[in-house]
Amino acid sequence: MSLEPTRTDEDAGEASLRPQTLAEFIGQKASRENLRIFIQAARGRAEAMDHVLLHGPPGL
Repeated sequence: MSLEPTRTDEDAGEASLRPQTLAEFIGQKASRENLRIFIQAARGRAEAMDHVLLHGPPGL
């Protein structure tokens, strides 16, 4: 058995506020650059990216 989360109109509005690319993230330039390198390396190896833990306060 599998449960699918129910989507609401609020979810759609929230998703439109979220960055879709690394270039859309504001601040954390060094972290974004490191993450970009990790992603490119994984793509170059044709493997899934290693685990990454992103931590910070919630907010827009």
